[in-house]
Amino acid sequence: MSGGEPPFLALVGPTACGKTEAGIAIAEALGCEIVSVDSMLVYRGMDVGTAKPTPEQRARVPHHLIDVVEPSEPFAVARYRSLAVGVVQRLRARARRPLLVGGSGLYFRAVVDDLEFPATDPSTRAEIEALATVLGPERLHARLAELDPVAASRIEPENVRRTVRALEVAAVTGRRFSSFAEGWKRFDPGRVRAAGVDVPREVLGERIRERVDRMLERGFLQEVEVLVERGFGGWLTSTQAIGYAELARHLAGEIGLEEAVAGTVRRTKELARRQMVWFRRDPRIRWFRAGADGAGGIVDELVGYLRG
Repeated sequence: MSGGEPPFLALVGPTACGKTEAGIAIAEALGCEIVSVDSMLVYRGMDVGTAKPTPEQRARVPHHLIDVVEPSEPFAVARYRSLAVGVVQRLRARARRPLLVGGSGLYFRAVVDDLEFPATDPSTRAEIEALATVLGPERLHARLAELDPVAASRIEPENVRRTVRALEVAAVTGRRFSSFAEGWKRFDPGRVRAAGVDVPREVLGERIRERVDRMLERGFLQEVEVLVERGFGGWLTSTQAIGYAELARHLAGEIGLEEAVAGTVRRTKELARRQMVWFRRDPRIRWFRAGADGAGGIVDELVGYLRG
């Protein structure tokens, strides 16, 4: 972003806080197009379980960086940032302002701030992924803890994908993965005007439970079944995609449906907590308290602030 361009507009917050519908209403009010900052919406065929905007919603306001790749296709934040830069440039060339909407803090910062992303190497990654299969998540994470304790402290032991990435970066660059994080400590106030949706924990927990129930009613289990039949079952479980991993294990006969649903709700709550911890670090985000209606109940406040 050059000095003559306006700051980004953004709506962020935890999963299930109502960002999708509120973002559409805000974009309509401000004449924006939505740029997704969500790490799971990039995958084609994963619609119900990611609460992806529906075709009807996307017809109301153009959405970008959704349905970018097939599940299991390598996709890192560096590639996301490259695509996002292109989208933003094209929007601004048409005098359209992007509205960033989502809950992935890493992707949010990747778009907003000029950050350094370490190199990747497919052959090295493949070797470490093979090692992960042999060792399992906990022992692989223990290796990272020996090599880069700072990075390990920031990565959940069951998050194999991020553990593999951290080890890959160390092997390819000769630097600790955590050393690339220095730029993340700087928050330029001129780059973004961001509104955050803050929902009380108990209210958000109820919204999460209700959303998982709605997903099942809308065919979540059938969606996972199709993905498993297409050969993506191993990827869903190895990456621990929330909900998909649990339902894939249910379809494999490893756990019952009730256990799969309970695990999905629990891990979604944990995700929401981590999202808030991440976003709370950014002093540029102004927080707006929402109730049982989520962001949908405070759209006017959000529009007023983002309008500036």
